[in-house]
Amino acid sequence: MEFVTTDQVHLHYQDEGQGLPAVLLAGLGSYSVVWEETKQFLLERNYRVITLDARNQGLSEHTAKGRRISRHAADVAELLQRLDLQQVLAIGNSLGAATWFSYLSIFGSSRLLGVVDIDQSPKMVTTARWPYGFKELTKSNFWDYLKQPFGRATYQNLPNNIYQMNKALQAKAPYDSELNYPLLLDHAAQDWRDVICTIKIPLLIVAGQQSPFFDYHFALKTAQLASQGQAAVIEQAGHLPMAEQALSFNRQLQNFIQNIS
Repeated sequence: MEFVTTDQVHLHYQDEGQGLPAVLLAGLGSYSVVWEETKQFLLERNYRVITLDARNQGLSEHTAKGRRISRHAADVAELLQRLDLQQVLAIGNSLGAATWFSYLSIFGSSRLLGVVDIDQSPKMVTTARWPYGFKELTKSNFWDYLKQPFGRATYQNLPNNIYQMNKALQAKAPYDSELNYPLLLDHAAQDWRDVICTIKIPLLIVAGQQSPFFDYHFALKTAQLASQGQAAVIEQAGHLPMAEQALSFNRQLQNFIQNIS
């Protein structure tokens, strides 16, 4: 399915099932197939599952327009309004989680039931007071460091079916990291801790214990900022625990949704 944003960008999304809506946002450079195990888990529990390809990702239009996280949040807001979604379970991995924090900062939580952040620290620049940033990113190396290859994101291999679907999408709609570099800069410069302190709905922070990008201790530190924050660490998983260790991740997700439904 496709919809056109207010700045005339064509975005691709999938909408499956019936019941309470869950909207899943993938990370920078990712494709929605990384949600396959999560999607099936939620569909079996009578959720309506919507996956959105961000602009410049997946099957959505590749464009120089709106390469900032606030515009990504506006895209999500327009989709929620278009589909008239209420009581949304908001789930995001990496950039997808940051997009939900941006959404909360601009549009509030009136449409949301709960939020799940998967392996995304709220502050990516490491400082003495926040040693949980992205790899070795600091203020002094910010511009050059983000131009370097990030390396492998996962600790475990992806399940073969997801790997094959992901490979096919990479060939069909390759990710353009140079085009999206301004978004990466904007994403990495943000600090969402003040937003998290004001969230009044349940928040689950999930970290991959073997994430190559973030020290997993960020999950508990971040959850402690929120009035209804919870933290979980998925063992033997990297940056994509929902795909690498689907059973463990879904167990944590099940506990979360049982408590908020």
